[in-house]
Amino acid sequence: MKTTTIKHWCLATCVSAILLGINGCSQPTEVNQQANPADKVAVTDSSVVQRVADARLFDLQQVRITDGPFAHAMHTNVNYLLAMEPDKLLAPYLREAGIAAKSESYGNWENTGLDGHIGGHYLSALSLAYAATGDTSLVERLDYMLDELKAAQEAGDGYLGGIPNSAAMWAEIKAGNINADLFSLNERWVPLYNIDKIFHGLRDAYEIAHREQAKTMLMDLGAWMLDITANLSDEQIQQMLYSEHGGLNEVFADMANISGDARYLALGRKFTHNTILDPLTKQQDKLTGLHANTQIPKIIGALRVAELDDDQVWIDAAKFFWQTVTQRRSVSIGGNSVREHFHDEQDFTPMVEDIEGPETCNTYNMMKLSKMLFLHTGEQRYLDFYERATYNHILSSQHPEHGGLVYFTSMRPGHYRMYSSVHDSMWCCVGSGIENHSKYGELVFTHTDNAVWVNLFMSATVNWQSKGVVIEQQTRFPDQDEVSLVIGTNDTPATFTLNIRQPEWASKALEVKVNGQPAQAVVADGYVQINRQWQHNDKVTFNLHPELTVEQLPDGQDYYSVLYGPVVMATPVTAFQDEALNFVADDSRMGHIAAGPVCPPEALPIMLGEPQVFLNNLQREDANQLAFIAQNNVAIAEPVKPQSAARLVPFFRLHDSRYQVYWPQLDKSGFDQFVTDASARADNEAALAAMTVDKITPGEQQPEVEHDFKGQDTQAGVNNGRHWRDASGYFQYRLSNPEKRATALRLTYFSGDVDRRFDVLINGEVLASVTLPEGQPEADFYTVDYPLSQAMTTAEELTLKFAAKPGSVAGGIYGIRLIAE
Repeated sequence: MKTTTIKHWCLATCVSAILLGINGCSQPTEVNQQANPADKVAVTDSSVVQRVADARLFDLQQVRITDGPFAHAMHTNVNYLLAMEPDKLLAPYLREAGIAAKSESYGNWENTGLDGHIGGHYLSALSLAYAATGDTSLVERLDYMLDELKAAQEAGDGYLGGIPNSAAMWAEIKAGNINADLFSLNERWVPLYNIDKIFHGLRDAYEIAHREQAKTMLMDLGAWMLDITANLSDEQIQQMLYSEHGGLNEVFADMANISGDARYLALGRKFTHNTILDPLTKQQDKLTGLHANTQIPKIIGALRVAELDDDQVWIDAAKFFWQTVTQRRSVSIGGNSVREHFHDEQDFTPMVEDIEGPETCNTYNMMKLSKMLFLHTGEQRYLDFYERATYNHILSSQHPEHGGLVYFTSMRPGHYRMYSSVHDSMWCCVGSGIENHSKYGELVFTHTDNAVWVNLFMSATVNWQSKGVVIEQQTRFPDQDEVSLVIGTNDTPATFTLNIRQPEWASKALEVKVNGQPAQAVVADGYVQINRQWQHNDKVTFNLHPELTVEQLPDGQDYYSVLYGPVVMATPVTAFQDEALNFVADDSRMGHIAAGPVCPPEALPIMLGEPQVFLNNLQREDANQLAFIAQNNVAIAEPVKPQSAARLVPFFRLHDSRYQVYWPQLDKSGFDQFVTDASARADNEAALAAMTVDKITPGEQQPEVEHDFKGQDTQAGVNNGRHWRDASGYFQYRLSNPEKRATALRLTYFSGDVDRRFDVLINGEVLASVTLPEGQPEADFYTVDYPLSQAMTTAEELTLKFAAKPGSVAGGIYGIRLIAE
């Protein structure tokens, strides 16, 4: 760490207690002893203090987000949901059931192999939005969806799914004929991941929206799955789990809890991927290079199975996974991964150089895991992460006007984001995204029979029906620091303990008042606890005292993010004069990627000098809205427009713009060299991009799906952080050469691959017969260019095939680039 001003954003559970000046975090400590006699408060006896770990969620229908950015995002999302067309989402399910659909299906991912995946998310999203708002138009639409899906399920003898030509595939699997790759199963695009969405959607329609029909449908689908897997061995199921499969183990465990049928808990255990979980049970981090969002739901499910099955080993594995991802693999906004994969925890360079930064789905799932662990343990570190991710990644991932949703949130300084179009974009992060913005109220309050906890600070009310109490939280945080809680008791006094979280990011302890007088309270588990007989309209007030800090990139590189409490601040960046970027995606397969030019390093603002000095010189722009001006310790080598200062605003408010979350930091002597080196790198990258006609990273999901991957007896993996694919049979892709300008194929190999013999074919013509290694490689990874034949250069589409010689292996191939020399 470079300076003492840097904060780790998820410290030990006891930090709050330390801030409050007490010696331990588990024993209650009395504070503010001099209460006004007219405001008599009964101090809670330590023997009856209820722990936050004992608390449970309120039904989402009991909580309402009433004002502020979270309420705005929730209602914007409702409009997005109602703009979507149910019949288009239903079409894949009806088609697979042999029923005439009322509309064509949506395009994009919804008709290119992942058909129906959004439909499952839509059930969850409607259920959440209805519970969060009470808007009856949402539940009417949910019931319509369920009715139509019920007809499809009845025609399918219990099966319900939109996977193309699924009957033949499921018959193969039931018979034990399993052909699994990372992102395919029996030549379908992640069908287990796909059907996982309808399982979860039905579960949520029952548990959140309380639709009894959904329970019946869920259990019928479960019975179908039990039949499909009845004769499969544990080894065959584990073979299937090599393919991305979402969180099926979680939903099977939930079905056991709903139905009392132990077969589903056993199925949930069988559907837990041992290859991923076993190292975690040994406290081993083997995540580098793995597809991040494939792994996170597996751990959520393992934890859910463990909770119901009282398996402490699996619970500890989930805690270790959480610690590894949030503390060693995540950035300040709470997101993780580059191009969907976990990069080397010791090298965050890809995070600040690649345009495809943290994926929203990952954070959606990490928040699920954090919520579960918080409820299980009561440890504030889980809540700290949940809060950080909520404010900065999730809230920022929705456009505040048209409601478009973000897939990749680039951390490359000076880049930007693409937003979904409601009828054109059907990505995974649209599916999870339409759920995200109705869940803000789920963890604001928790409770036991005689205590309530205020965990998050946003304007919201909770109707604590069993106590006859309504609690209204009012705040304009983060723009202002004041928070009030108004207790409504319908004129009948109510005795309970009110617990107010002492946030780790606050600069000092909460000074809580009741009706204007200092409250007599105790502090335990990181909460200020007030036990009393509450009268109607009692008012509790306090200030949060956020602290302005910087946070360094986790690997120690000199990049810093600025935070105000839990809120990440970002800076608009201008990269080119009169640039006109399109921020809304089209219906193309890869439209979610912000593929425009990268910002030249010389146009970026640099934090010049020590971070503490930079912080000390920030000036609050307006007392009523959060923003800062940086006039000193800022340098731009070649500003596109004249400017003397940089403006920092909450990242969740910065849209339709290039931005900078992480500031490069240098002392003055290193600034000139930085510009020289960065410009040279940018020139090299630009030159390579200009000569690239098409490219593939073998072993990564999106590039392989986009390029029509096919293969037999093939496998993929990661070596030194780089993805590869090889085969004892073959694998192939389809490359595009629309302008017929390609002249060569550039392949990347690993020097450690020896005595491997294979043919490289394009459109059936042998381009090269290869024996590895090629030549005398001077580095671990090296490239070889193969000139194309005349026939190949004039083809607009090139089918590239790697075919192993008998008894040998094709590859590994670490990179494929079609180039114009």
